[in-house]
Amino acid sequence: MEIMRDRGTRTLSRIYRVLVICLISLLSALIVGTIYGVFSRGSSQNSGHTGSMQGAQGRIEEYGQGQTFTGIGQIRVSTADPQPGMVIIFVSFNYYPDDRAFSEELALRIRDFRDIIAAYIGSFPVDELQELSEEIIKTELLRRINAVLRLGQIDVLFFSEFMVIR
Repeated sequence: MEIMRDRGTRTLSRIYRVLVICLISLLSALIVGTIYGVFSRGSSQNSGHTGSMQGAQGRIEEYGQGQTFTGIGQIRVSTADPQPGMVIIFVSFNYYPDDRAFSEELALRIRDFRDIIAAYIGSFPVDELQELSEEIIKTELLRRINAVLRLGQIDVLFFSEFMVIR
């Protein structure tokens, strides 16, 4: 009976040791990650800082070209033909992720962007879409998208994919 109690105690002792080692490892990773996050964020925010009242031009110079917003994703739209065709389009644009308010607005408006694109592209039959230049389509979509934005504006739209299928 005492032998079984010793085995059970030894087994529990091993389990506790393993759990303590796991706990120490997790806490160490958390502490190291926190320290890294604090120091890396602090250095990137302070480098090139020119004051709290900074215009859009200052942000462009400080942050360069920004990043590409691809959150809208690929959209498939039926055309306005009696026998509808299909348009596959992938729209993206540059933005500045350091402008947090505008970045949040972009993320919240993805559904609106998709609806705007689908409504505009879907209003044309295949023949008219093929006659329109890509620049005309981009200009009109840009105008409509910027009309719903309040905290910033998009300068240029890019189509990484634009296919019209009958």
